[in-house]
Amino acid sequence: MDDVGGKARGLGPGVGGTPTGAGLGRRRRRWVRWVGGGAALVVLGALGVGWAAYRKLDGNITSDRTAADELARYEKERPTALVRGAQNILVIGSDSRSGNGNGEYGRDSGTERSDTTILLHLAADRRSATAVSLPRDLMVDVPSCRRADGSRTEPVFTMFNYAFQNGGSACTIRTVERMTDIRIDHHVVVDFNGFKEMVDAVDGVEVCLSEPIHDKQAKLRLPAGKVKLDGEQALGYVRARKSLGDGSDTERMDRQQRFLAALATKVRGNDVLLNPVKLYPVLDAATSSLTTDPGLASLRGLYDLVRGLRTIPMEKVQFLTVPRKSYAYDANRDELVEPAARSLFARLRADAPLAVARELPDGMREGDTEELSGSLSGTPDPMPTFRGSTAAEEDCG
Repeated sequence: MDDVGGKARGLGPGVGGTPTGAGLGRRRRRWVRWVGGGAALVVLGALGVGWAAYRKLDGNITSDRTAADELARYEKERPTALVRGAQNILVIGSDSRSGNGNGEYGRDSGTERSDTTILLHLAADRRSATAVSLPRDLMVDVPSCRRADGSRTEPVFTMFNYAFQNGGSACTIRTVERMTDIRIDHHVVVDFNGFKEMVDAVDGVEVCLSEPIHDKQAKLRLPAGKVKLDGEQALGYVRARKSLGDGSDTERMDRQQRFLAALATKVRGNDVLLNPVKLYPVLDAATSSLTTDPGLASLRGLYDLVRGLRTIPMEKVQFLTVPRKSYAYDANRDELVEPAARSLFARLRADAPLAVARELPDGMREGDTEELSGSLSGTPDPMPTFRGSTAAEEDCG
């Protein structure tokens, strides 16, 4: 009856009731509008989430304006950068007990020391990177610096760690620049909790232990062999001193360098940089723990710095400790070994290559430019060779 009625009204055969009817056309148009609108909402939502994430990460970073103002005050006495495009970044590991998660490592005395300080040199062509550890017990000339309360210290010849404890990052930078004649372009300060969160964000880091570790103070109990460390374990591993190895700061710096190499390998080899799901928690942890100079205190600033690092071969990421020996007047302190230290600083300042080796051949001293160094570096050109390692070297056989 409906069909007959439809014909009688002149609507044609089965209008609205067949696949070719006009009603379907109207539904199709509505469906297209709904899908199009839904897709637009999804895109806008994604952009909104992306923008919110960007704003959060960008706002995580603390800008060290105080240090920037202090360094500007002494601009005329600072070294001049020699090679355009080369970058020198001072990385400072703070043992401050203030801030979220740091109080469990001791009482907050209102001061902080640099548990770890590394001078990171990035070659202008971004084909190599050299990280130089600076011992906290190294005897150096520390200039007059501004304390947090506004008073000023007197120039003094003392342990390197004194600079950060009394004058913060600006004093540490000025001390390093006087010692090395290298212009520090940027600086980064990382605290305990930030370090832990960064390790956890990459789902732990694997290291190789030659013997079991049982350190009550660091709350660290680990078996020998390959071990995957979480953030808490990693912090204990890089900070422990007297209970591991020979108990020296040299041993600890070597351990820190090996761990950083393992961390770099994990980030590079686990698709972290290319996977947004993996990358976001790493960036969140990293940015939340950083205090940097204003030039780096944004995601764009950090991106501009690290974008060229993705292509550096791991064998060209070198780690070493500045050449030093026991201080003549106190065996518990260090002093630079010359002319090796001077040679190292000159090469970094000029953005010139250098070689590293775990063991130097008999009769060869750090900083020597004998033909032997050519074979160690893989190049026929002689270059100074220093004790150290690369990120490509494996701790376990």
